[in-house]
Amino acid sequence: MTRHTFRTPLARARGLGSARSGAGHWWAQRITAVALVPLTLWFLVSFAQLIRTDHAAFVDWLRLPPNAVLMIMFVIIMFHHAALGLRTIAEDYLHDDFVRVSALVILPIVSLFLAITSIVAIIRVLS
Repeated sequence: MTRHTFRTPLARARGLGSARSGAGHWWAQRITAVALVPLTLWFLVSFAQLIRTDHAAFVDWLRLPPNAVLMIMFVIIMFHHAALGLRTIAEDYLHDDFVRVSALVILPIVSLFLAITSIVAIIRVLS
């Protein structure tokens, strides 16, 4: 049986305190966003230069240590930033508790899986 209340959401939340994770989450999103600016520019410029080349030229380009390191950094930071953003969306816009908690559990796992898969693919190209 559900309990009906006439209290507003603010009145129900008052006195519960802070989850104390908002500032760290906010900073992590900002730091990853700032890090993604030069990495995305590097990626787009590199992609524009490689778009008309063949697979062998791409492999040669990726085997250069700075390119391999920057590509792996781009993948890690991009998926971390995406996971942070998707978490914010889930927390703010999913109102059903089961769906929200499921999303909050599944999204980081999927992001981690995709990041690892991408890094393994990069390493396989290098070997």
